[in-house]
Amino acid sequence: MKKLYAFVFLLAILTACKKDVDNENITDPKEGLKKISEAYAPGISTKIELWAKSSLTTGYNQLFVALYDSVSNQTITKAEVKVLPVMDMEMNGMHMSHSAPSVQPESDRAENTLFPLAAVFTMPGNTDQNKWSLEVTIKRDGQNKTGTARLAAEVGSSSPERVKMLTTAEGDKLVVAYFFPIHPKIGINELEMIIYRQQDKMSFLPADNYLLTITPEMPAMGHGSPNNVNPVYTKNGYYKGKVNFTMTGDWRINLDLAKAGQKNTTFFDLTF
Repeated sequence: MKKLYAFVFLLAILTACKKDVDNENITDPKEGLKKISEAYAPGISTKIELWAKSSLTTGYNQLFVALYDSVSNQTITKAEVKVLPVMDMEMNGMHMSHSAPSVQPESDRAENTLFPLAAVFTMPGNTDQNKWSLEVTIKRDGQNKTGTARLAAEVGSSSPERVKMLTTAEGDKLVVAYFFPIHPKIGINELEMIIYRQQDKMSFLPADNYLLTITPEMPAMGHGSPNNVNPVYTKNGYYKGKVNFTMTGDWRINLDLAKAGQKNTTFFDLTF
């Protein structure tokens, strides 16, 4: 009997130790992210948190929404999430608003408790006269009602600029931005671009029919680089390619956008 008690006692200790180890191995999905703001969606008992990889700046921003039941504080992992960036401007006593391109969550199921999305901010907004917010609309699983909340989003200027707005020869108003999925290094780097066409001041659609050509160069050094891969369209306004940086310093990525025999050009400067 004493041996049985000893065995049960030892088993309890080992089980407790295993639970402690398991708890230590659980990683917070928001670890390494920066909390931007939070708000409550009235009528559906939901708290909304907005997270990002870093402070928001003009250009492409990867964002994440976390949802919680405001009564139980339990994480919500299934819901329809829609976002709309809104810029509110006060000028000479007049109020104006406009939006910017955004990429909606692809699923109504969270990825590791977070709903990934993106926004391309076209101008800074961090004053009382010019300020961004993210209008988030939620429809929780099993509920018929929707709830909407405005989450403040302070947006600084990127330097060098990571977003360009241009009007094509066909009259399309485009928002073009670039980003690197991984911090660039000497050698071949994955390069992504996102292009949206403005429908009106509050709506943008993915521009999926452009042929892109990139030509990197170092203007101060008088040379470019070989083995670049022109970005091609994938989905949701994204184009994926590769750029070769042969050394650190000041680079310029020249970009041609071609459609229906017409070509438009722009460029992005960057330093790494």
